Amino acid sequence: MKIGMEAGAYNPQFAGTIPQAPASAVAFSRISPSEIKPGSIQSLYLDGPAGRLEALLNEGNADALYAALVCHPHPLGGGTMHNKVVYHAAKALSSLGWPVLRFNFRGTGLSEGKHHGKAEADDARAALDWLENRYGKPIVAAGFSFGAAMGLAASCGNPAVRGFAALGLPTHAEGRDYHYHFLANCCLPKLLLSGDRDQFAPAAQLRSVADLAASPTQLTFILDADHFFSGQLEAMQKALGQWLKSAFPQGPGTEVRP
Repeated sequence: MKIGMEAGAYNPQFAGTIPQAPASAVAFSRISPSEIKPGSIQSLYLDGPAGRLEALLNEGNADALYAALVCHPHPLGGGTMHNKVVYHAAKALSSLGWPVLRFNFRGTGLSEGKHHGKAEADDARAALDWLENRYGKPIVAAGFSFGAAMGLAASCGNPAVRGFAALGLPTHAEGRDYHYHFLANCCLPKLLLSGDRDQFAPAAQLRSVADLAASPTQLTFILDADHFFSGQLEAMQKALGQWLKSAFPQGPGTEVRP
């Protein structure tokens, strides 16, 4: 039985396992500041390991210090890059003037390939490579539910990534617990942001994940929020924005490195 979720069920059977990164197939010349149109939204395709990946790019400011990526929840529950949590997270990132990329995992929307459940981490790696090749800027990534698990796996150990925000990172589903042991060696600034009534991440379990994760790791709960932040999307967005501004100052010469 799959767990039904608003635009995104989660089946974290491979959570905590980091697939080997394939050689990058991304070839994209970096753009000059004069080519950037702040605030514009582009529909495009990325070269992924299982075929092209459908994506949306919110262009940022030419002088942005960072670029950003947001990964969507489980596609078997209807999760796509248009998910409400993903959209609100992207808005928080783009409000800083950063370019923000969202994409559909393999087999989702117009993305080619078939859902796998584990190899989607390679899709996230391809998206990170695309961003790094296009902008040449350090990257701050985020993901919701399944996207948090896949995005974390792709981001930890990636030298282009400077931080990760895991929204609704699941720890318990379908009677099983899921672990993220690799976070013990992941020294990126990390935010674990969940509702205190998240039905797929009991607070005690998420605290254990945070306690075992390498520093710096911030654990934040949104009061009276479930896994989908139902009725609490603005509170989620505000908490994410506060962490971003704290961990990644926007002044000249303030790029944060782990």
